[in-house]
Amino acid sequence: MTDRHELSFGKSAEVDAFLKEVRGLAPVGEGRGRLIFALDATMSRQPTWDLAQSIQGQMFAATRAQGGLEVQLVYFRGAGECRASRFMSGGAGLQSAMAAIDCREGRTQIAKVLRHARTESAAQRVAALVFIGDACEESPIELSRLAGELGLLGVKAFMFQEGFDLVARLAFREIARVTGGAYATFDRSAPQKLAELLAAVAAYAVGGVRELERRAREGEAAAQLLLSQL
Repeated sequence: MTDRHELSFGKSAEVDAFLKEVRGLAPVGEGRGRLIFALDATMSRQPTWDLAQSIQGQMFAATRAQGGLEVQLVYFRGAGECRASRFMSGGAGLQSAMAAIDCREGRTQIAKVLRHARTESAAQRVAALVFIGDACEESPIELSRLAGELGLLGVKAFMFQEGFDLVARLAFREIARVTGGAYATFDRSAPQKLAELLAAVAAYAVGGVRELERRAREGEAAAQLLLSQL
């Protein structure tokens, strides 16, 4: 059983230093952006996996006029399986990759996702990490530390939670906070919200905060929600 004190995150001088440095990083420039699209593919996730597969093309559509987007699919499932695709520049390629994957029983591996994003960004700049999940079964202290390392590389994490699990909410919100990203919940019975959130993150990955500001001025609710947390 998880100790009670592990379910909450405390502020520290180290985390505050991370945040200060993240805010000082140069904004994402215009042109082709790189985004990691990570999903929990454990058994409970199959309906949402199917949903994400059906709407992921909106990320590419949202950025076409700005120069386009490159997306890498990352997923975990089963007994320690965590895999990443190549970076793809079209919705058809990502949809095909997702269609070949089925969800399997297993525990969450969010730390592996964060480490992978850190490695990728250290090699070549990644503008954003999107994570979609409904649970967290890992040490919040370790996740917060890894999130801080991502933040120092300028990778903002956009954590989208399905459902209302308290432990997941605390973990996801902290990862988003430490990286300077954003957190939101969605209900798979209302798929348009998730579609709009993905499109807004994609727009940020290519055009930076200025593109989110433009979309927010035009009344896009998802852009307004994300922008309010950045």
